[in-house]
Amino acid sequence: MKPIAYLSAISAIVFAVAFTWLPLQSSSIAKEEKNKKIVERTKEEWKEILSPEQFRILREAGTERPNGKIYFEFKKHGAGTYYCAGCGLELFSSNEKFDSRCGWPSFYDPSKSKNVKTSVDYHLGYPRTEVLCVGCDGHLGHVFTGEGFDTPTDKRYCINGTVLKFVPLASVQAKESLKDDVKQTNK
Repeated sequence: MKPIAYLSAISAIVFAVAFTWLPLQSSSIAKEEKNKKIVERTKEEWKEILSPEQFRILREAGTERPNGKIYFEFKKHGAGTYYCAGCGLELFSSNEKFDSRCGWPSFYDPSKSKNVKTSVDYHLGYPRTEVLCVGCDGHLGHVFTGEGFDTPTDKRYCINGTVLKFVPLASVQAKESLKDDVKQTNK
């Protein structure tokens, strides 16, 4: 084989390997992610703080069954905020929640977009956009676009309800009121 053919073959291999390892995000987003503090725990530590189902979903990229108990509880939630069960970061709120009738909690956007990242997965043999928590790198679900829902973003964040912790707005308002009272007392 000629030296030029060897160089071409080697270049093709190097090119393919390099692009498999490069992040699919822009460099500014990648820099921001490097600055984020990710909760790091051992498998045993995760199992201690998460239920078996939360562990299976957050740490092993599982999916809960559609139309389960958690989903029907989710549909009854009033105003409030949804936090990651793994690390406590705010992810979604009732302001972005909508009923897509898919059997899983749906949002058209995160309430704190900096706390959510996406990655392409091929677990079903075709590309899907996986949604992950930035704080603990836990699997939350998937995001789909172009489905025709009447939402501001035309996106559906299809999220496993088991990995969300709901805090009603009334609880948040009570805590803020208490903080204000403490500030007034300390003046």
